[in-house]
Amino acid sequence: MGVVNVTPDSFSDGGLSFAADAAVAHGLALLEQGADIVDVGGESTRPGATRPPVEEELRRVLPVVRELAAAGAIVSVDTMRAEVAAHALDEGARLINDVSGGLADPAMLPLMARAGTPYVLMHWRGHSAGMQANARYGDVVTDVLDELRLRIQAALEAGIPPDRLIVDPGLGFAKEPEHNWDLLGRLGEVRALGHPVLVGASRKSFLGRLLADEATGQPRPARQRDAATTAVSVLAAAQGVWCLRVHDVASTLDAVRVTARWGVETAASVRSPLG
Repeated sequence: MGVVNVTPDSFSDGGLSFAADAAVAHGLALLEQGADIVDVGGESTRPGATRPPVEEELRRVLPVVRELAAAGAIVSVDTMRAEVAAHALDEGARLINDVSGGLADPAMLPLMARAGTPYVLMHWRGHSAGMQANARYGDVVTDVLDELRLRIQAALEAGIPPDRLIVDPGLGFAKEPEHNWDLLGRLGEVRALGHPVLVGASRKSFLGRLLADEATGQPRPARQRDAATTAVSVLAAAQGVWCLRVHDVASTLDAVRVTARWGVETAASVRSPLG
């Protein structure tokens, strides 16, 4: 899954694809590099980010979804708002990636039940402005799994078919670095929930902190974290995740191919909700 940020304040690219034509071009380039899905988002979810009005999110996202879908791309839309999701599906999106797991907008789960479209349900503990204050856990894996089970149950009760649900442990969302590493080391337990797993570690701050400059202690900048992301991708693929959400598609694809040739179970062997 290649990332297309249609935002002026993304942590990873600083608005590189904010204009619609640039975002479309970037999405097409990711497809050329081998992305199976392009994930279009109009709201930054980095820690501390301010939410745009719904009208602004629609303005950012819909033209990009329309053009990429018309070009034959499988388009995912990264949104917490049911209104944005509904319009995006009308424009040709085939998957909704909701980092709130249906908690931010009570209309989201009923919409997805009606649409019958694959739905990514992520572990979430609040909006970006204050989410890191909620990074308190006993055992992070146990707590995240328990909270994901509640969201899965809510989705099923809303009428979303179980074979359309995808789960995401929410790396970096109300998580300190050690929480992310614990979750990555125990992805098999996330898979045991019985749904395909999406992992989004690409360029995140816990990688920057791991690779911090020894002299200054400054984290490595986001766009210099792709090699570390590739390492995470190899290890996640070896644990059988369904999909990897990344900025640098080419290196990730190479890594997954090597992992598959090595003979371990990879995302390629996991049932796809997209058919």
